[in-house]
Amino acid sequence: MSGLDLRQAPPPARPLRWLFSAPLWGVAAGLWLLFHGDAAMAGRWSPLTVALVHMFTLGVLGNAMLGSLLQFLPVAAGSALPPGRWPAWLHAGFNLGLVLFVLAMHGGERTLMALAALLLGLPLLVFALLALPGLLARGGKRVMRLGLGTALLALLLTTLTGVALLLVLRGELWLPLDRLTDAHALLGLLGWVLVLIASVGSMTVPMFQGTAPISERHLAAWLWLTLCALALAVMARLWLDAAGLAVMLAALPALLWAGGFLRLSLRALYQRGRPMVWAWRGGALALGLGCIVAVLAAAGIAMPQPDMLAGTLVIGAGLPLIVSAMMLEIVAFLTWIQLRADCPRGIRIPGVGTLQPDTAKRLVLVTQGAAALLLVAAALLPPLARAAGLLLVVAHIVLLGRLRECRHHAAAFLEANRVAQ
Repeated sequence: MSGLDLRQAPPPARPLRWLFSAPLWGVAAGLWLLFHGDAAMAGRWSPLTVALVHMFTLGVLGNAMLGSLLQFLPVAAGSALPPGRWPAWLHAGFNLGLVLFVLAMHGGERTLMALAALLLGLPLLVFALLALPGLLARGGKRVMRLGLGTALLALLLTTLTGVALLLVLRGELWLPLDRLTDAHALLGLLGWVLVLIASVGSMTVPMFQGTAPISERHLAAWLWLTLCALALAVMARLWLDAAGLAVMLAALPALLWAGGFLRLSLRALYQRGRPMVWAWRGGALALGLGCIVAVLAAAGIAMPQPDMLAGTLVIGAGLPLIVSAMMLEIVAFLTWIQLRADCPRGIRIPGVGTLQPDTAKRLVLVTQGAAALLLVAAALLPPLARAAGLLLVVAHIVLLGRLRECRHHAAAFLEANRVAQ
């Protein structure tokens, strides 16, 4: 774990409240599918589908990534965050805003849309604005910091376009809904989610998966390609109304990342973290397949439900698999740091692998993978939606239980050694 400054680790409660919220939203997404059935997968313009998509992108991915950043920025990137209770307030506002957004999509309530826009937009803007100055300060790991800063800037733009979309839905702003929706999705999925995963992964993939180090030169080249492709794709969609060109431009860096990771993983130097390795491989494969489906559809090749299939592969299967595997490692690492600080001197504490054993990870990731496969099948056969919802509920309950068990294991160890003293 060289390169990590554990002295800068924040209080564990800061990131953990976000990380533990992610599987709760996974359960909510499963219950949504159970309740609404195939109506929740009717198409990208269905309010029920829009609500489901945001349970994944904001609830599962958003909570997991923001919580991870609270830990990663000071410890791995050397980027200090302001002290205080602001993460707790932002967490509460963000998740309440997402609840209101889901209710607004379900009932078409204009007042709830306005409240959702405020409560979702403000925490994301504040988070990005508080985190960016530390990344812009001088320091090491310049390429990784560039990637993290780029992801946060994309988060700002994603938030602003999302608020604009809610204003369009309320009839208070006159912009083309389809163009703005696609720009919002491009900024969020490519600029925020994938750039963040690639930047964090440049350090954590070699550390946890035993691959060769990722060169700064290759990461920098990919980041600049992604920035250029993203800017051109957004302009093509907003000003030229060239949806197909925008998809092809955005798919290029995503496919390069997926292919590059799979190549790196298959040539790993050491056999380490096998459950995490297979989760990332499955996630990268699903992401790549989603991009291929989107490109083929943009090229005019006929296929059933291309929008739903591509979106489900990326948002419902690929990215959640990667993020779930990351959460298992991050919670174990946070727990280990806390145990290291709290245990009396001279006590040998359990390793990270003991707190989160591979057998437990396999159970989590097998259920996550099965839920992802059934969700993809439901994109093609909507009557499977309720079965996919049930499996999603089970998978995220298993994930939540494993995260809690890791914490309970450490607490029991600490209590036993305090009594022994």
